[in-house]
Amino acid sequence: MIDTHDVVNQATPLRDYNPFETDLALTRALSREGAGWAESRMSRFGAAVGSGETQDLAYLANRYPPELRTHDAFGHRVDEVDYHPAYHQLMQIAFGGGVHSLAQNATESGGHVARSVLSYLFNQVENGVGCPTGMAYAALALLAAHPQMGEWAAKLAVEDYEPGLVPIAQKQAITLGMTLTEKQAGSDLRATMTTARPITLGGDEYLLTGHKWFCSAPMSDGFLVMATAEEGPTLFLVPRVHDDGSRNRVFIQMLKDKCGNRSNASSSIELHDTYAIRLGEEGTGIRSAMEDAHFTRLDFAVGSAGMMRQALIQAVHYTRGRQAFHKPLGEQPLMLNVLSDLAIESEAMMVLTLRIARSLDEAGGDAAEAQLRRIGPPLVKYFVCKMVPTFTAETMECMGGNGYIENHPMARLYREAPLNTIWEGTSNMVCLDVLRALQRDPNLLDALMDEFQTGRGGSRILDAAIDELPDQLVGLDDHPFHARWISERMVRIWQASILVQHGSEAVADAFISSRLDGGRGTHFGSLRGNIPSERIVEDAFPQ
Repeated sequence: MIDTHDVVNQATPLRDYNPFETDLALTRALSREGAGWAESRMSRFGAAVGSGETQDLAYLANRYPPELRTHDAFGHRVDEVDYHPAYHQLMQIAFGGGVHSLAQNATESGGHVARSVLSYLFNQVENGVGCPTGMAYAALALLAAHPQMGEWAAKLAVEDYEPGLVPIAQKQAITLGMTLTEKQAGSDLRATMTTARPITLGGDEYLLTGHKWFCSAPMSDGFLVMATAEEGPTLFLVPRVHDDGSRNRVFIQMLKDKCGNRSNASSSIELHDTYAIRLGEEGTGIRSAMEDAHFTRLDFAVGSAGMMRQALIQAVHYTRGRQAFHKPLGEQPLMLNVLSDLAIESEAMMVLTLRIARSLDEAGGDAAEAQLRRIGPPLVKYFVCKMVPTFTAETMECMGGNGYIENHPMARLYREAPLNTIWEGTSNMVCLDVLRALQRDPNLLDALMDEFQTGRGGSRILDAAIDELPDQLVGLDDHPFHARWISERMVRIWQASILVQHGSEAVADAFISSRLDGGRGTHFGSLRGNIPSERIVEDAFPQ
C-alpha cells in the first residue's frame, strides 16, 4: 500500500442526528395541525431514525435483498421469502413505533397527523418498510367496517412486529399485504380476471383462482385481494395460514427485480382454490378499494415528502462540509440559490401533506373537512410524488460523484424516487380522479376555494391567483387534457395559502414569487430576485 495523499476537503457522513428536532417547520406543523401532544414521541422516534445504527440497517436491507424459496430440500412447496436480518430490525422499529397504526390507536385527536409525521420521519431512512406500514394503515380503516374482522384489526393495530407464518391466533401482532394488480388489468380493476366462488351459497367464505402480477410483502399474515364474483369485482381477505396451521393455497411464482425499493419483496403469485373471506357485498370491491386508496395515497405523498426532506438535508450537510474556491460550497451564491429553492419546495410539500392529514382527522364532524378529505389525497399524491425524481436528481448533483455511489444514501433515494408516482394510481390516473370528483360534486371546488381564502390578504399575487382560478377552470374546454394543469394549479395555490399564514416570511414570499408569479426558471436553482437564501437554508436545517 502506497500512501500518496492525505484525505482533505471531504464532507462527513450525516449520522446520529434527530430529523424531527432539526426540522423547525415540521415541529410547528405538528402542533398547528392538531397533534402537538405527540411531540415527545416524535422526538424519541426521530432519534431512533436518525441514528447511525438505523442507517446501517437500511443500507444492509437494500444491499442484500430478499430471496424466494419455493420448495424445501425434500421437494415440499413452502413459498417463503428470506430477508436479511436488517429488514426485520427495521420492521420492528417502524411497527414498534406505530408508523402503521397510531392514527387508530391515538387517544387524542390528531391521530392521522401524528401518524403521518412518523411515516415522514421513517421514510427519511428506509422506504421498503414504508409499503407494509402504509398497507396496514389503510387496511385498519377498512377492517374496522367489518365486525367479523375484529381479531385481524386488533392484532394489526398492535405496536409490535412478529414475523413468521403461523395462525394469527398464535400471534400478538400481524402484518397485512395487498394485491389488486393483474397483468391485463393494471389500474383498471374492472378487468380483474381472478374468480371467486362461494363455498356455501350466501356465505362469506369463498375460493379464489387467478394470477396477481404485483403482490407486495408476500410474507404477510394475510392479503386484501380483488376478485370477480357473480355480482362483479369484490374485495376479500386471504389468510396466509389456516387456523389449523396448514398453508393456504398462495403460491409465490417470482420476486420482482426492481429498480428501487429493493428491501421490500414484491412478488407475482398464483391463487388456486385459495380460501378467502368476503369483505362487503359482492360487486362493491372497487368502491372499497378506492376508499382504502385515500389512506395509501396520502401515505405515499407523506413518504415522498420525507424523501425530499432527506435529500435536501444530505445536500445541505454535504455542501457545508466541502470547500470550493476558498469558502464552503454551500455559501457560494449559485449553490445558495439551488439549496434555498430546494428548501422552499420541501417545506411546501410537507405542510400540505400534514394539512390534508388533518382533514382525515376532522372529516367525521365537519362537512368542509370531509370534502377536503376526498379531494386532498389524489391532489397531493400526484404533485408531491411527481416532484421527487427531479428533486433527488438536483440534490445528488450538489454532491457530485460522491452522491452517485452506492454506499451513499443518495443513490438509494434516487432509485426510489419514481416509485410512488406508480403505486396507487399513476399521475394520469390520480389527476383524472381529481377531475371526476370535481365534476360529480361541485361542493368540492367550493370547499377548496374556502380553504384557499384563508390565506387572503397575505399576498396580492396569491389573492389574484385565487380570484382567477374559477374562470381558468371554466375556460378549459377539454378538461381531461388539462387534468394535470388543474391539479398542479390547485396544489400551488393551496401551498401558498398555508405558507403565507404559517411559514416564515422569507419562505412564503419566495414561494409565491417563484411558484405563482413566474420568478423562477424551469429548473431548481433558477430563483430570480432578492431572495434571502442564506436565512432560508439555515432555517431549513440549522447547523
